[in-house]
Amino acid sequence: MFRKISAFLMASVMLTMTIGAFSLVNAETNETEALRSEPLNIAILIQDDLISRVGNELGVTRDFIRSLPPGSRVMVGYITAGSLQVRQPFTTDLNRASNSLRIPISSTSASSYNPYVEVIEALKKFDSSWQGHNAVLLISDGLDTSRGFDTTSAGHTIDLERTISEANRRNTAIFSFYAPSVGLTSRSYLAASYGQSSLNRVSHDTGGRAFFQGTTGFVTFDSYFNRLRAELNRQYAAS
Repeated sequence: MFRKISAFLMASVMLTMTIGAFSLVNAETNETEALRSEPLNIAILIQDDLISRVGNELGVTRDFIRSLPPGSRVMVGYITAGSLQVRQPFTTDLNRASNSLRIPISSTSASSYNPYVEVIEALKKFDSSWQGHNAVLLISDGLDTSRGFDTTSAGHTIDLERTISEANRRNTAIFSFYAPSVGLTSRSYLAASYGQSSLNRVSHDTGGRAFFQGTTGFVTFDSYFNRLRAELNRQYAAS
């Protein structure tokens, strides 16, 4: 068991160092890219027990929502204490959606223990009759401890597999931003690596992309949103 954990930890070190360095380079060299994608149906989901610094990123998150192409539909929800709290059901009123954002609770009382069950609930709120591309932006630490903390299952938990299956069935790409929670991922390097591995898997296997800057936390969401805009333009550029 010790050898398995050591091997996992070493692989996580290499992965996070590489991605972290890539993220920081992009943050320093890229200018803000305008969003030129087709209209999107997008659910923005925020884990409610993330560290308080996430509250400082509400401004850039609102700016992103308001920058979405006309005709886009937005839902805003919070993953808190094992439930999905919808602050704003899907709407084409981008200002209304952006104004529904609030500061996360940033307390262990709001810990979800498993964000992926609530992602599945959000996926069920997409209307199959809608036109346009479907996407989820999941802002989370990615950690699933609902069945214990087993490093060998990182990226392969039961509910993560269910989330991937449901997203693909509904043609919905999951993009994810990593931020540590006030729980394990702010104290344990191994837990942070576990969470990031899971976010990377759920995004990669649904056609999205995960964004993070090493396991020590984050500086700002600015670089995340700039790279997300670039990815949305690449995948869904308006003709």
